[in-house]
Amino acid sequence: MDTDQETREASGARQYGRYLEEFEVGVTYKHWPAKTVTEADNHMFCLITMNHHPLHVNDVYAGASQQGRNVVVGPLVYSLALGMSVGDVSGKAIANLATEELKHPAPVFHGDTLFCESEVLEKKESRSKPDRGTVKVHTRVLNQDGVLVAEFKRLVLIPRKTQGESPESAQGNVE
Repeated sequence: MDTDQETREASGARQYGRYLEEFEVGVTYKHWPAKTVTEADNHMFCLITMNHHPLHVNDVYAGASQQGRNVVVGPLVYSLALGMSVGDVSGKAIANLATEELKHPAPVFHGDTLFCESEVLEKKESRSKPDRGTVKVHTRVLNQDGVLVAEFKRLVLIPRKTQGESPESAQGNVE
């Protein structure tokens, strides 16, 4: 049995992630599939992470809040968006290096369906290791009504497909 990702993709399997050369600044990936967040998802995440804030797990408390109902806990929304983007952005990543500017401009409720997209903001080749580089993306999460419910930027360390010298280093432009 072949367990190598590249070999499995060559057989016709869906591509999972991208190499550095395959990213282009300005491109937006619309991740698939979308995810409907259930009450069970929210409660399980709250239990696993030990976040027992009543806004997330208590119908009576949440009903008296300004939202009038339970709100899905923010880290679940972020985690879903991050997971939804892996197949397009970081499926081949060496490491996730940073998450920046995480915002939750609108609440998510039980039954909302989340759609996620990531725009490539920058791509940089490593100056010290020609077999890799970084990609920065801006990920947006929208609900079924097109309302922005979360967004963040992240920096990912990505391998090059060609493990040899980068074009820039061959020209003497990279340290």
